[in-house]
Amino acid sequence: MTARTATVTRATRETSITVTLTLEGAGQADVKTGLGFLDHLLEALSRHARFDVTLACKGDLHVDDHHTAEDCALAFGQAVDRALGERRGVNRFGWAYAPLDEALARAVVDLSGRSYADVTLGLRREAIGGLACENIPHILRSLAAAGRFTLHVDVLKGENDHHRAEAAFKATALALKQAVACSGFDDVPSTKGTLDA
Repeated sequence: MTARTATVTRATRETSITVTLTLEGAGQADVKTGLGFLDHLLEALSRHARFDVTLACKGDLHVDDHHTAEDCALAFGQAVDRALGERRGVNRFGWAYAPLDEALARAVVDLSGRSYADVTLGLRREAIGGLACENIPHILRSLAAAGRFTLHVDVLKGENDHHRAEAAFKATALALKQAVACSGFDDVPSTKGTLDA
């Protein structure tokens, strides 16, 4: 299988983003969004999925953190989608549990070509490190929407919201790593013969 890599540029009046992603990587990440906790979550996603990612964003943080958080997730997801191509020879499905101290998260992925996300994190704080907690599940939903995959994420337990959020991203990373991995077959893993619709 050839190297699966993609570069996405997204420019609006709210954000300017460039992301380069390689699926067969070592988990090296260089993420600069202007939001420390968003950098941390995307770096954890890259590291544990073993994607090499470079992402730079200049966003309208003087307005709010929402546009930066959403648009970075959309660009990241679009890069995953482009790197997957027609999704030939992938496992398609992935699932994982990830603990972080007292927190435990579960994620399940289907590279179905159809966007759907059910994300329940149960965060209680207003914000973590300048990132509104309401945006954290939205990041995962936006990632799945642009990546054209189904994603279910639940945080099953945990007291610390930082731990709950990070565990959710780590579980998502591990599930994605499994789903995008090469199956050893050269077919599209679907009874329809396509994962494009």
